[in-house]
Amino acid sequence: MLKPKLRALLDKHLIINQAKQIHGVILTNGLRDLEPPLLLRLLLSAKSHGGSTLQYAKSMVQYMHKSDTFCFGSAIRILTENSRFGEAISLYVRFQSLGIGSPSTFAISSAVKSCSRIRDVVAGSCLHAQSWKNGFCGDVYVQTSLVDFYSKMGRMGCARKVFDGMPVRNVVSWNSILSGYVKSGDMETARVVFDEIPERDVVSWNSMVSGYAGVGNMESAYELFVKMPERSCASWNAMISGYIQCGKIDLARSFFDSMNKRKNQVTFTAMISGYSKSGDVESARKLFQEMTDEKEHSVYNAMISTYAQNGRPEEALKLFDEMLQSKLQPDYMTLASAISACSQLGDLKSGSWIESYMKEQGIQMDDHLATAFLDLYAKCGITEKAYALFLGLRNKDVTAYTAMILGFGVNGKANDAINLFNEMISSKIKPNLATITAILTAYSHMGLVEEGYRFFRCMEERYGLSPTVDHYGIVVGLLGRAGRLEEAYGLIKGMTMEAHVGVWGALLHGCSLHCNLEIGEEAARHCLGVENGGGYRSLLANVYASVGRWDDAERLRQSVNGNEWFAKLAGSSRTEDDDSLAENEFMSGSKLAMARAEVTRLVALQSMQEGQKNCTVITYLLR
Repeated sequence: MLKPKLRALLDKHLIINQAKQIHGVILTNGLRDLEPPLLLRLLLSAKSHGGSTLQYAKSMVQYMHKSDTFCFGSAIRILTENSRFGEAISLYVRFQSLGIGSPSTFAISSAVKSCSRIRDVVAGSCLHAQSWKNGFCGDVYVQTSLVDFYSKMGRMGCARKVFDGMPVRNVVSWNSILSGYVKSGDMETARVVFDEIPERDVVSWNSMVSGYAGVGNMESAYELFVKMPERSCASWNAMISGYIQCGKIDLARSFFDSMNKRKNQVTFTAMISGYSKSGDVESARKLFQEMTDEKEHSVYNAMISTYAQNGRPEEALKLFDEMLQSKLQPDYMTLASAISACSQLGDLKSGSWIESYMKEQGIQMDDHLATAFLDLYAKCGITEKAYALFLGLRNKDVTAYTAMILGFGVNGKANDAINLFNEMISSKIKPNLATITAILTAYSHMGLVEEGYRFFRCMEERYGLSPTVDHYGIVVGLLGRAGRLEEAYGLIKGMTMEAHVGVWGALLHGCSLHCNLEIGEEAARHCLGVENGGGYRSLLANVYASVGRWDDAERLRQSVNGNEWFAKLAGSSRTEDDDSLAENEFMSGSKLAMARAEVTRLVALQSMQEGQKNCTVITYLLR
């Protein structure tokens, strides 16, 4: 009686808790033959019920009493379809180690697809060898997956060899080799392949349109676009993405508006990403809110990324929470953007919650996410944990090195930062401009003036990188704090680009520390015209006070009190404990600061009147 009831339940839609209860009954009653149909039901439910269901199904197939080729193949395919590529490959390896039998064609093709998505060349090559060993060299699906794999790896010679050896090709095979040439930027060969395709479909046309758009050849892209016998949303999206990539956001919007009701999630995602790239967060937000269809992962990801990349981390985390409430499971891209937002805020509590959530959902830590967490922990001062994540990376790229170098630098570990930079160079990884910023910041934080200045002067010769205005700002600050104001001023005058207010502000700060009125007034002239320039006026007041020009210092003080436009930007502090989060704002132009400044002025004046002519006022206004 029990077995028929269980079979009836297995024909219905199951949530994870129901499946676990049924599995418990199956195990306690020795009904092992019902495990495969339960597994199949779980796999079918995995996409709608998320990671916990998929994780349980994966555990079942690994430890089932009688797992077979079909069970493993189905699980590998579903894992691949749910973007759990590393787990799909691991499960395939587990299947091989058990020696159950030969893999099915869809098991191998799914595993190959997973290898292409995580760029695992070694595993993909091994699967190619196994496909020959198992006699799948004539199977169009397996061979097409191998063409796609080698194309995505950029090994077009191998892809072409597999393609030319195929006894039968379908349109997917042709599109795979075409896509490979397009992605490698070889549009000339791609056009030859396109012209040879016996029966082109809309994917073939879209590949060519996307290819021309990708290399910035929008004239050829548009020429093919108007010739297309039929157009899909992807055709329009390719044109929109191409114009966005060329920086022509208005043309992209005109194509977007011309689509009318044909817009899909990808269309909105492309436009939101385009507005993000141009820094137009409000237009992106408006577009996001105008969507009437239920929003999918890609749209949420684009908007969360827009907030995170444009300095609005609070809104990024708020939207991330909204996505979770809508029962959408975040993917790797979502999580990376959310962790980035936590890093910008120094919000360790939210970052730790995300890490726990990943473990609960069975989401594996890949190198991209590990780098994001590394950046978070480094910015929160937990360099030991950040470095442990760095050491665990499979492929350490320039982004990971830069994050760790900066983490060491801002946490007072300049020697570690310098050693890591040298390690990166020894590993033949070329630094980028962000890496240069990180290492200069390390020199600056530790006051290593000669070393930092020497590095700055040779960066173009050694690494082929021209210094940016921000690099100049760091070095000017480094020289200025050391009292080498003439050198700092000369460095600014020799710049090939215009120095922004941050560079002049760094020089003015150095003048304030070392009481240099002449250079200080010159620096101030470039700073005082900006909005919210009260901080710079405070620095200039320090300089005036240090040389006894109290009337000028008083005039600046009075203007701070009397002019609203002259007020300083508010600072803020963030205090966090287990139960609460408190944020406080403060202004250096507050009454308390002014009172302290007045006391300092009076003490200095009295000292000078008593004959202490060498008295130096360190701080006139509290900064």
